[in-house]
Amino acid sequence: MVVSSAPNFPLRGLRTFCVAARHESFRIASQELFITPSAVSHQIKTLEQSLGQKLFDRNNRELRLTETGRSLYEDVSPLIDRLQTIATGYKQGGRNSSLRISVQPFFASELFVPRLSEFTEMHPNIDIQVGTSDETAEKHPSDSDLSIRLFRSPPTNMPSSMLFPLRLVPAGSPDFKKKMRVERKSIVSDFPIIVHEARPKAWAQWSSMSGVRLPTQANAIRLDSMIAAIRAAERGVGAALVPLRLADLWFKHGSIVRLFNQVLLTDASYYLVWTEARAADESVCKLREWILQNFSESG
Repeated sequence: MVVSSAPNFPLRGLRTFCVAARHESFRIASQELFITPSAVSHQIKTLEQSLGQKLFDRNNRELRLTETGRSLYEDVSPLIDRLQTIATGYKQGGRNSSLRISVQPFFASELFVPRLSEFTEMHPNIDIQVGTSDETAEKHPSDSDLSIRLFRSPPTNMPSSMLFPLRLVPAGSPDFKKKMRVERKSIVSDFPIIVHEARPKAWAQWSSMSGVRLPTQANAIRLDSMIAAIRAAERGVGAALVPLRLADLWFKHGSIVRLFNQVLLTDASYYLVWTEARAADESVCKLREWILQNFSESG
């Protein structure tokens, strides 16, 4: 009689693959997993050999998922997260509930994380993993139970609740404002603008809305994160359009000031989004209720 056995499939490599796929970076994955980048690369290579499929394109030092890799990530990531949730629940002292929420970086740093201890003190048996990927708006990460992201309209394929609209106001350092000169609703002083690449037309939209004309030869500094844009404005590099409410502490501390009172109401709003699969979970319901109470304008 011939006895067949299943191949020795590298299951450990699947978790490593999911982390690397989420960040599209072996270096960041190695930091999250506390292993070397070469170990990450070796595990991914072993997984690719076992599958007979290429999961990443490695070109010019850039790492991009192949179509097969993206499909595998979407199928496997929820399963890996579920296994981690189950295993975490068996920690010493009893089973805990675990969930993952993805929050866009500036929202996380200015609103969500500073107040998260309030929730954890009320619910010590709920373990929360916070991801701060800066994925483009209007997409709920497949590896998260909830997310807070920008949408122009409510997502049609997932339950959601609007928190508040994205409103932008011009801001700069106190010294920058002292040097600014406006004549007949035209800025006539040197006025470099800081452009957040996610909203390249925002300054033109603000100018049209406010009636304030920008200098025709204004220099533009383009940055890919709102945190970097505000830091640059704080240091006097130029004027930035910053989100009201998210930048409240910066204004209160006086590190940046409002350059004009006119506020641009954008076409996007922050939404809390959650998956149908865990919508009824007690831990998800409690976090969702806390977020709506604390961050929703209608809360």
